[in-house]
Amino acid sequence: MIMVSACLAGINCKYNGENNYCPSLCARLASHPHFLVCPETLGCLPIPRMPAEIYGGDGDDVLDGRARVITSQGDDVTNAFIQGARACWELARLNRVSLAILKSNSPSCGCGRIYDGSFSRRLRPGDGVAAALLRRNGVKIISEKDFQQIGYNSK
Repeated sequence: MIMVSACLAGINCKYNGENNYCPSLCARLASHPHFLVCPETLGCLPIPRMPAEIYGGDGDDVLDGRARVITSQGDDVTNAFIQGARACWELARLNRVSLAILKSNSPSCGCGRIYDGSFSRRLRPGDGVAAALLRRNGVKIISEKDFQQIGYNSK
């Protein structure tokens, strides 16, 4: 089973109420069992919402209490991001997810690179909060960009 960031399938769940629809990804996933998630809405954050970035580290640091998730207005939304990550992991566990295809650069879903917390669109190495928790629990995580490059073979 594959878990996919809902925004990649055209669901308007991004912070600004829009999506990151990726038609080529959706076409390639059509023949594979998958389901959609948005960790931020699973953490009870509204749509739309203020943009947020991880300040002081990455998703692993957030999970370990060494970094926070802060909105562009300075509000701390760390607990909502952790709650959403835990909900994603529970869904992944219950559905025996082997692969999660997540939105690149996101403070929840980013795989390998996330925004640096300065709201200047600069990237830094690291995973988002949900991506980090999934990876810790043995789920393979890749971004939509990685998926388009390598594809997926269910065999």
